[in-house]
Amino acid sequence: MLPDVHNLNELQQADREILRLKEEVAALPKRMAAIEERVSGTKAVLERAKTAVKADEAARRKFETSIQDLQQKISKYRDQSLEVKTNDQYKALMHEIHFAEQDIRTNEDKILELMVNAESREKDVRAAEAELKAEMVEIEEEKASARARTAEDEKQLAEWNAKRDKARAGVNVELLRHYDRVSKFRRTGLAEVRDHKCMGCQVVLRPQTYNEVRSGAVIICESCQRILYFDPKAEVVLERPSLTAKRRTRPKSHVDRAWFYRPDFGDTGEVFIAFANANGNASRRVYDAHTGRKIGETLYEEGDFTAKFPGDIRSGTQLRSGLEEQQLEEWAAELPMVILDELHGDLKAALAEAPETTEHPAAS
Repeated sequence: MLPDVHNLNELQQADREILRLKEEVAALPKRMAAIEERVSGTKAVLERAKTAVKADEAARRKFETSIQDLQQKISKYRDQSLEVKTNDQYKALMHEIHFAEQDIRTNEDKILELMVNAESREKDVRAAEAELKAEMVEIEEEKASARARTAEDEKQLAEWNAKRDKARAGVNVELLRHYDRVSKFRRTGLAEVRDHKCMGCQVVLRPQTYNEVRSGAVIICESCQRILYFDPKAEVVLERPSLTAKRRTRPKSHVDRAWFYRPDFGDTGEVFIAFANANGNASRRVYDAHTGRKIGETLYEEGDFTAKFPGDIRSGTQLRSGLEEQQLEEWAAELPMVILDELHGDLKAALAEAPETTEHPAAS
């Protein structure tokens, strides 16, 4: 991985941690407000319970005062009854006494009802006080934990800011500017390439682009504009048509499809050549052995490739059997990296098996 990309990786990690820590620190006031709201709710319940007790006590005193007033009226009416001259006056006073006694009984019933409710009211008050006490202990612990967490976050924030500054100092100015611009809109300016895809936007890369990223070049994703990088440790090996086996078998002399390696092909130097016979015609495709890019156009000749391209056959090293024409056409201008790796693996095995006196053994 190039130093710029490595530092950008460190920078992006620092940016993510800094953002997370800032959000956590910013969330503390909201968390404290939620804690205070819980306390306020419990206090409100306690206040309502106490208010209900006081209201019952006030109502009881009112009824008791009313009873005292009625009793005084009854006493007054009884005194008056001793002085009346007529039967009608006496009956009228008896009616007043009767009504007053009924009111006294009504007030006494209400007082009795309040006395029964008083036990429940007191129970509600004690329960609310106990809940508030327990909640205050819990809330104080939460507040202490929140303050400790914030202090730790602020400490880490300072450390990550220092790492961020160090990482930014190690990145090319233009590349850093591009990273900042993309990060502003997409939250991340760097994306890993895995299984031929940009993991930032999930768009499949062209084989050439994938190979360039894999080789360590600084490439910008055409879709999301993130800077791409490749991590060999995270590479997923997929099942594809394999050119090699655990134990290399000797290539057959007469085949319709074959790969050859040439170390001295024109100005390119090392190449892999794919030969194929199909429908009476022979085809030849040449690929750069390092990048997998196709060199020139596909050549077609009538007949067998061993007869039509003898120079490549004599100066090359035969590898395992080749692939179908259709598969080669689908890859067009560039070999997938997995195929290129398998060709190099087979070449290494072929050279290891070759006689020491022959630098690049050709097929017989």
